[in-house]
Amino acid sequence: MVTPEDLECLKRIALMGGLCTPVFLKTISLGSELGFSPQTASRRLRSLEKQHFINRQLGADGQQVTITPVGEDALRKEYCDYYRLFGRQERTVLLNGTIQSGLGEGAYYMSLRPYADQFLGILGFTPFPGTLNVQLLPGAALQRQRLSSAEWKVVQGFESEGRTFGDVRCLPCSIRDVPCGIIIPGRSHYPEELIEVISPEGLRKRFSLVDGDEVAIEVTI
Repeated sequence: MVTPEDLECLKRIALMGGLCTPVFLKTISLGSELGFSPQTASRRLRSLEKQHFINRQLGADGQQVTITPVGEDALRKEYCDYYRLFGRQERTVLLNGTIQSGLGEGAYYMSLRPYADQFLGILGFTPFPGTLNVQLLPGAALQRQRLSSAEWKVVQGFESEGRTFGDVRCLPCSIRDVPCGIIIPGRSHYPEELIEVISPEGLRKRFSLVDGDEVAIEVTI
């Protein structure tokens, strides 16, 4: 049975070009790249050859190694397993937190037409004049980090009546099947544990929420 060490060695040979053409190897250099001793690297190569994953031609100062179709199949299976985990298929991230009061500025910014029109185009709704502030629970910190790989949309800033309003990053989400959006003002430094959510209606009234109530924000990435 192929071991993780065998697969790592096989992958290294493939990255060196061994899938397409014979590559020249010395066990001392292969072992150095893999963090093995030359003796361990030599054992790995013998193991791969015994399983018919590679062909070897030994020489006085090294060896020519080629990955066989059997070895290529082993790498493809490994690739398929990782793609199931990390491919671009959609994944759902749940961010659990509690409602807390904000500074009341959301109503003003969401009422600005240049912002509202762009949110309509991105999220499919005109935001309710106000935001829902969610303080993430301690266990949601790791899930929050996963949002860094999501496809955030940028709401462009603008100038109005002598004032400059900055860009806003936006990410579609939902709360209890209501379409929403997470927003991060470009000029602000919000703590990682705080999430600001916009929605087409007042969620506090819709779900009778008060400070301290727990909600789950669902994000598809």
